[in-house]
Amino acid sequence: MTESAAPGPRRRCLALCDPSSVMTAFKGIWTQQFWRAVSAEFLATVIFVFLSVGSTINWGAGEEKQTPPDLVLISLCFGLSVATMVQCFGHISGGHLNPAVTAAMVCTRKISLAKAVFYLTAQCLGATVGAGILFMVTPPSVRGSLGVTSVSAGISVGHALVVELLITFELVFTVFATCDPKREDLKGSAALAVGFAVVVSHLFAIPYTGASMNPARSFGPAVVTWSWENHWVYWTGPVMGGVAAAALYEYLYCPDRELKQRIRDVLSKGPYAKYKEVEDGRFPRDLDELVVKPGAFHVIDVERKGRERERDRDRDPSREVLSSV
Repeated sequence: MTESAAPGPRRRCLALCDPSSVMTAFKGIWTQQFWRAVSAEFLATVIFVFLSVGSTINWGAGEEKQTPPDLVLISLCFGLSVATMVQCFGHISGGHLNPAVTAAMVCTRKISLAKAVFYLTAQCLGATVGAGILFMVTPPSVRGSLGVTSVSAGISVGHALVVELLITFELVFTVFATCDPKREDLKGSAALAVGFAVVVSHLFAIPYTGASMNPARSFGPAVVTWSWENHWVYWTGPVMGGVAAAALYEYLYCPDRELKQRIRDVLSKGPYAKYKEVEDGRFPRDLDELVVKPGAFHVIDVERKGRERERDRDRDPSREVLSSV
């Protein structure tokens, strides 16, 4: 049997294995601009992990009276380092620094899947390098767990998953809301707004899960110290929260007009074609259209007109006079 006569699934499989199809899928990655963006993600994640995870080092651990880690210090360091890296590298690569943000961008079709794979690799490698440099420059007496995220003993793994999902939802929703090109009311720094979102989440979630909200941030210290307990929580929760935030913002709260038109075209060809979607901006105009206005054509109710003529005839004064004569 020839390839042209092959069944549908086999024909699709052969098409996917075609080198030209593979090259088309990865179109655009063999450019200098693409690799500049990937290297920017790598460098930004190296600096971010080195600075932010370094704030978790407890320098009072070697003393007789150990001092607890300062939650405000850690939260501010994470938030301000994120804001700084986004401001520095946002125009080059988008300043994701976070696989959850990259996954959200893929789900909303803002970047291609091929680019996301390279971004994810660069972020994980950058986090590992940043944690490795921190491991080398930190004295063993105060190194501790090197900022490895862990679930608190007072909560279950399921509760930790919910916490990571919600704080990442808050972060990614802030990213989409402050970087929305459709908005005309934005003022101030989007990078600083994203940094504040990180600060707020850390102030709340550090006692619960260590406030990862970034799989790469958890991956780097875990590789260096080889600590993998409940590590899946710090991938599943943030990715789910990021994708949910992006989907709700892009497809429900602030949908793009072109996307709405494509969805409307798809629905018009399906079983729901008889239902017509109403645009948000048309609502005031629709109220005006409900008002009856005079036009060139009038619909006349013949039966009602006939009843009115009979009523007028019954009330004719001449007939009343004739009946009295």
